[in-house]
Amino acid sequence: MALRVPQSAGPQLFKEGYKNLQGLEEVIFRNIQATKEMSEITRTSFGPNGRNKMVVNHLEKLFVTNDAATIIRELEVVHPAAKLIVMASQQQEAEAGDGTNYVIIFASELLQKAEALLRMGLHPSEVARGYELALDAALEGLETLATDSVGDWTQPSELLKAIRTAIASKQYGQEDLLGRLVAEAVSAAMPARDHTRFNVDNVRVVKVLGGALAQSQVVHGMVFPRSPETACRRAQFAKVAVFACPVDMGQTETKGTVLLHNAAEMLDYTKGEEAQMESAIRELHEAGVKALVCGSGIGDLAIHYLNRYDMVAVKCPSKFELRRLSRVVGASPLARLGVPTPEEMGYCDELRTDEIGGDRVTVIRQWSAEELAAAAAAADSEASRQRPAFADRIARSPLVTVVLRGATQNALDDAERAVDDGVNVVKSLTKDPRLVPGACAAEMELGRLVHEAADRTPGLNQHAMKAFAQAMEVFARTLGDNVGVDSTALVAKLIAAHHSAGSTGSAGSAAGADADPAALTGAAIGVDVDCEHEPRLVDAAKARILDPLAVKQWAIRYATQAALTVLQVDQIVMAKRAGGPKLPKQQGHWDDQD
Repeated sequence: MALRVPQSAGPQLFKEGYKNLQGLEEVIFRNIQATKEMSEITRTSFGPNGRNKMVVNHLEKLFVTNDAATIIRELEVVHPAAKLIVMASQQQEAEAGDGTNYVIIFASELLQKAEALLRMGLHPSEVARGYELALDAALEGLETLATDSVGDWTQPSELLKAIRTAIASKQYGQEDLLGRLVAEAVSAAMPARDHTRFNVDNVRVVKVLGGALAQSQVVHGMVFPRSPETACRRAQFAKVAVFACPVDMGQTETKGTVLLHNAAEMLDYTKGEEAQMESAIRELHEAGVKALVCGSGIGDLAIHYLNRYDMVAVKCPSKFELRRLSRVVGASPLARLGVPTPEEMGYCDELRTDEIGGDRVTVIRQWSAEELAAAAAAADSEASRQRPAFADRIARSPLVTVVLRGATQNALDDAERAVDDGVNVVKSLTKDPRLVPGACAAEMELGRLVHEAADRTPGLNQHAMKAFAQAMEVFARTLGDNVGVDSTALVAKLIAAHHSAGSTGSAGSAAGADADPAALTGAAIGVDVDCEHEPRLVDAAKARILDPLAVKQWAIRYATQAALTVLQVDQIVMAKRAGGPKLPKQQGHWDDQD
């Protein structure tokens, strides 16, 4: 038996404090475990019956939501492999506006299936090659599953086909109410000629605390959740001046001392400022400006003269809101107080103050062609003759505001996220209007198609392709777990429905969830989330449960690419964290220990 000769340590490559991990156990399996823990956080929030998460971020702000995009944004993930999955889901949010939880769940499931193959002896490169072939087969099969598409972009009923499903995953039970609001808002903001130029920024949300969600409404125009600063609160056919600077007298940068000798000097002290402010407001009035919007403060002296000349002044502290308003009225924000040129001046048909609940809001809007025709036809309408000729030449955007009502701020925030998802889904549909069956029907059918492609593939790649097909079942299993039924029995029923003799069609012979489960067969059969105790199936195409094809296409692509990136890492080299002075410990209040 040969003796082991001790060897001297090799050359030191890195500084002291570096960590160098390599091998299957230390790198790949640990990375897979980290992504699994990441998906366990968001997986229970998937689908209409997903549970809420209570997240307190580093600023001690509370979030109560089941929106995966919000959850991962507020969580500070530090593990490098989990960060890759988070970045893929964030890219999905930026590209499609929906499907962030989809990416996290599917990428994690792919890695867990790959772990079993690696423990069997397959090389990571072989698993990665099989996943790439399966991805191509899945994307090719997804093209064949389209059952419907959006035709008329100005009809809310057409847009509602995809909006309902997106909102149901966030606000289950309120999808019809919120879906109608979003469809009405999007159809009003949709460009008449080219729907691909639809801008999601033209649909904004204002949250007014109080009331119920059923009292929410759509307002054609821009809504500020505050009343005007002046006594005048209404204007029609008004020229609008937008200022990004304060409407007030300028202050010096240095302190100054003024010595007053008598009462006359004290009375004359502010007359110069008053005359200058009155001159500025009078010039605006003589130029025909009826409404003034300011991005900063409005001084008391300016409000006094604005009231004297019967002008409306609205304060808009957000620079983003100021840009939106400038687009609505066709104005340019001015950095100095003065009369705007005709090119810089804006115009609005109506500015009014409404009361919603106990709060006052200011509405700035442009009239539609029908409203202008009705005003012109009215014999006693003096305002119709006051509309300037240049109003039709102003390039303005059709901005629409959804006013949401709710009992708590968290409920309003969650409803706003649902509305944003619905609007983003329409944006993705403008690029690809095709729709595929929802309720996990498309995923189960893709699993079947990928499994058949794996049977035709020789070599070791077929094992990874079959693992990819099995990973597609995670969505149905997750929905079953969140509903509270036996997920194993549910997946078995779905596999039987999709692998039956009639699975080549796009829909089964029976319709709805009340039909005989044995008769529900086809590519459109999905999960019925309304089942109580026993797992039940539904024909997603006939129940109008539809998802945009582009959202699933991007989600499957991003999830697979993220899983391949994690899978092909064989070494992790981590540097020592940069040093620095430690923060002092937070001392408690001096009275806490008494």
